[in-house]
Amino acid sequence: MTSSQQLPKSERINSKKLIDRLFKGGGAKSMSAFPLRVVFMTEDGDAHEPFAQMMVSVPKRFFKRAVKRNLVKRLVREAYRRNKQVLIDTLQTAEQRKTLSLCFIWTDHNLRSYEEVERKTANLLQRIAEKIGKDMAEEAENAEQ
Repeated sequence: MTSSQQLPKSERINSKKLIDRLFKGGGAKSMSAFPLRVVFMTEDGDAHEPFAQMMVSVPKRFFKRAVKRNLVKRLVREAYRRNKQVLIDTLQTAEQRKTLSLCFIWTDHNLRSYEEVERKTANLLQRIAEKIGKDMAEEAENAEQ
């Protein structure tokens, strides 16, 4: 297994400050692909930080039992792990070092198959990569002027 196929602890968001910046900072963007919604934000990063960090949130109002909430989190984390290379490739091509923070939020009362969760996650990651690539191109264009 290559290192890009792993999801080490360093690639998970566990900082309260980062979570607050993601949801209250104002610089975050959001996309949806039912049953998932993703909130993401890019920041200038340094060399020792990973390119992307993620977290998964499954509200208690959708699944009262922790077993089901944990199952959904495992499904989303695995789908992210298998498809994250799209984002990392986009972030690595940038001239300046950028880091991406992501939060996947489950928005459905029903469990879904892994195939559907992976398809929706891959769709969201592809759309985020396109948006980031476009934003970085605009920043580079503005910097040249």
